[in-house]
Amino acid sequence: MAVTTSAQNLERQSAANPPLTNDPRVSRMLKHLEENADAITEEQVRITEIPAPSFQEKERAAYIAKLLGATGLRLETDAAGNVIGEQPGSKPGAVLLAAHLDTVFPAGTDVRVKREGGRLLAPGISDNGTGLAALAGIARALRDAKIKTSYTILFVADVGEEGEGNLRGMRALVEARKKQLKYVIALDGSATDYVTAAALASRRVEVVIEGPGGHSWSDFGTVNPVHAIARGIARFVKARVPETPRTTFNVGEIEGGTSVNSIPFRAAIKVDLRSESETELSQLESTLRESMKLGVGEEVAAARERGMVGGAAELHLSVSVLGIRPGGELSTDSPLMAAVEAADRQLGNRSRVERSSTDANIPLSLGIPAISLGGGGASGGAHSLNEWYEPAGRAMGLKRVALTLLAVAGVEP
Repeated sequence: MAVTTSAQNLERQSAANPPLTNDPRVSRMLKHLEENADAITEEQVRITEIPAPSFQEKERAAYIAKLLGATGLRLETDAAGNVIGEQPGSKPGAVLLAAHLDTVFPAGTDVRVKREGGRLLAPGISDNGTGLAALAGIARALRDAKIKTSYTILFVADVGEEGEGNLRGMRALVEARKKQLKYVIALDGSATDYVTAAALASRRVEVVIEGPGGHSWSDFGTVNPVHAIARGIARFVKARVPETPRTTFNVGEIEGGTSVNSIPFRAAIKVDLRSESETELSQLESTLRESMKLGVGEEVAAARERGMVGGAAELHLSVSVLGIRPGGELSTDSPLMAAVEAADRQLGNRSRVERSSTDANIPLSLGIPAISLGGGGASGGAHSLNEWYEPAGRAMGLKRVALTLLAVAGVEP
């Protein structure tokens, strides 16, 4: 059986359909994006300076709703908190263009944008200030160019993509509209040198160990939850993980104790597990659970050696999964992949296919064609207080997204 590649699919489509830019409305849209790139950057600054930790996106959502509403889209906010702007199409089906609202930074983080030459610095400036600014900018460009599409376009600012948000906004969107969705394009960050077309599976796990607590002097020898969890961590981080399929782990949070001279009554960690293989991911979670169990056992044994009995030598271990991000991959012959390749060719851009964990995980896991694209420009330091963004190349990224979107949504005559 012959296998059709996305490049072959693209050639067939090109033979049957003229380039999108032959349509003067599309040319006007691209010109609009070029001419308004600086204004979109300033909008990105304003968006970034509205704090939006996961589960606290309401203020930023309200601002994005105003931006989308100003383009004339039908606007709604769903029960999850997603802001949805709808541009109706002429036939059944929809293309979802989404950018997540939330950041990884806790409430109280200074998100004021600083300028150093042509560089913008602030937590969340690229992830996902870039995506949100691109979302609003493309909606305006389509309005001003008076482009109508075959499929409905849903412009969405969604909640809960980061961390313990567990993709809750995208889960709600797909659950409510899965019969309608033809394609999903997630806007995340700035990069244009790759397209995320494979979903990286991940699990976020919390481990809690509890004990009786006590005074550091008078109750010395009593089981210590911090000691127990440290023993477990020491075992777990020695785990051997394969390079192929790539598998990673990270102990990202640790907490416990009330004062330096108190034996803690509680200790907890949160661990991020990721793999290209669901089998390896399950094995890694099992290793984590076993390591923590052994760490508790060692601490209890040490307490008993010091003569502690009863409650003074008892610990309680609980392990819970905070979030599961499913895996999946876009078919190589998908029209969505062909659309990205066509946009890259037209713009002189070269990109590779990458695997990552994004909002695209949810639709991909359900067989809905989905990708994640950057909104243009350059960035670094994601998820750190030193995150930065440079807008050079922004217009090309915006055009890449817009051309990909229109290729799968269809431009009406």
